[in-house]
Amino acid sequence: MKTIIIEDEKPAARRLSRMLEELDVTIATMLHSVDEAIEWFQNNEHPDLIFLDIQLSDGLSFEIFDVVEVHSAIIFTTAFDEYALQAFKLNSIDYILKPIDDEDLEQAVNKYRTRFKTAVEPNKIALDFEDIKKLLVNPLEREYKKRFTAKVGQHLKIINAEDVECFFSENKGTYAATKDGRNYLLDTTLEQLEPELKPQTFFRVSRKYFINVDYIKDIISYTNSRLQIKLNNNPQLEIIVSREKVKDFKLWLE
Repeated sequence: MKTIIIEDEKPAARRLSRMLEELDVTIATMLHSVDEAIEWFQNNEHPDLIFLDIQLSDGLSFEIFDVVEVHSAIIFTTAFDEYALQAFKLNSIDYILKPIDDEDLEQAVNKYRTRFKTAVEPNKIALDFEDIKKLLVNPLEREYKKRFTAKVGQHLKIINAEDVECFFSENKGTYAATKDGRNYLLDTTLEQLEPELKPQTFFRVSRKYFINVDYIKDIISYTNSRLQIKLNNNPQLEIIVSREKVKDFKLWLE
């Protein structure tokens, strides 16, 4: 397994290399800039796996792939916030938040080994860097969806995002629960909604619910270290913050 590190901070690159050696991963080389990486890829056999820092000293690392076609598997190392990480989940082997934790690194390496150990060409995967770059735009500068439409009889109902207390899935349908206490069926899924919702306003508390912070009426301790959310105008909805989301939810509220 040929592996390289692309990281502009040399001490961080050396630390990552030492951590990987403890996992029996040998690093072929360490690159520290967009230009250096382009030159290396043009003159060397491409690796099976890249540990890729997103922000390099001379630009975003994605600029490498505007010049050189690379199909190596990628594990991102990033300090970007949660709003951007959905792209990595869809397009990469994994991502690791800085500062890099031993356990997170081991899980990412094991994930790569498990997924590619039986592949005929383990380094041949396609990444959609354009989609990733779009999601790396500062969330304060991005444009999010301001309104949605729902079919009501023979009519189309326009629903403003600011009037939605939560989005939820039920019986294979996706609904918008609005401040008037009604639920409207939408022609979308929660996964499709995720990049369209402003992350400062909406948070996915579980696989079933996105909630709007402006309509939280009460937060109650619930069984198994979970939380229960009560909304202002839709008290009938039983919204539980899943245990793995509780920590991030509390940070989001601050």
